[in-house]
Amino acid sequence: MAKYFDYQHHMNSLLARESLLDKDVMAATDTPVVSMLPDVHVVKIGSRSILEAGRDIVLPVVEMLGKILKKEKLILGVGGGARSRHVFAVGLDLELPTGVLAQLSMADALGNAHILGTLLAPHGVVAIPPEIFGHLLPLFIHSAPGVIFNGVPPYSLWEHPPALGKIPPHRTDTGCLILAECFGCKSTILVKDVQGLYTEDPKVNPAAQFIDRISVAELKQENLPTLPFDEILLEVLETAQLVHEFQLVDGRKPENIARAVNGEHVGTIVYV
Repeated sequence: MAKYFDYQHHMNSLLARESLLDKDVMAATDTPVVSMLPDVHVVKIGSRSILEAGRDIVLPVVEMLGKILKKEKLILGVGGGARSRHVFAVGLDLELPTGVLAQLSMADALGNAHILGTLLAPHGVVAIPPEIFGHLLPLFIHSAPGVIFNGVPPYSLWEHPPALGKIPPHRTDTGCLILAECFGCKSTILVKDVQGLYTEDPKVNPAAQFIDRISVAELKQENLPTLPFDEILLEVLETAQLVHEFQLVDGRKPENIARAVNGEHVGTIVYV
């Protein structure tokens, strides 16, 4: 029997006998990554800022998305908006852990995904259930002009504990960027109710200065008091291999969405 096993062939592998905690081994895995959907744009539609702002804001955005979908493939992400904030407040009052808060927020985001999906149904775009979205995304995107997903990253109960407070750090802006990185998408666009990034919240201080383009390193150094997107987005962008920037645009001017999809600089670009 021993002689029999002496002649067995073993698969050669870079990692078979290595520790996945070794820094040199990890550095050796830093290889090129294939882009699965290189011609598709990821567009995050703000929920509190756009979807919950009323028909006068929402319907022109939907109309513009319909026009874009005639020429471009879109993956549309949404968040939970005000309902998630209410759930967070209730959960914090009950001393629920961060992972449970993350799980609860998914339901709110999925509700907004179905609202947007209903409005875009005439264009062949629907909300895809989270359970099958990731695995079947290439099939859906090649069968339809676009898809809509719940932008909450599926960490669920395994959400990372934040450095400050208990609110889940990986929220829907981050989920959209992670998705764009995984599938190697053409661009990532965050649609909000501000022109872009400012030195302060322009709704509080109208004299705040507009920032049209800034690097992750510069933005970290500035240490702004507030941001119109998930702060952990900067950490994700720093380590991404396929996505090197995202653009923040004003959805109250729907033409800006089309211009951003076409590669124009119309808001704030954050890059590495």
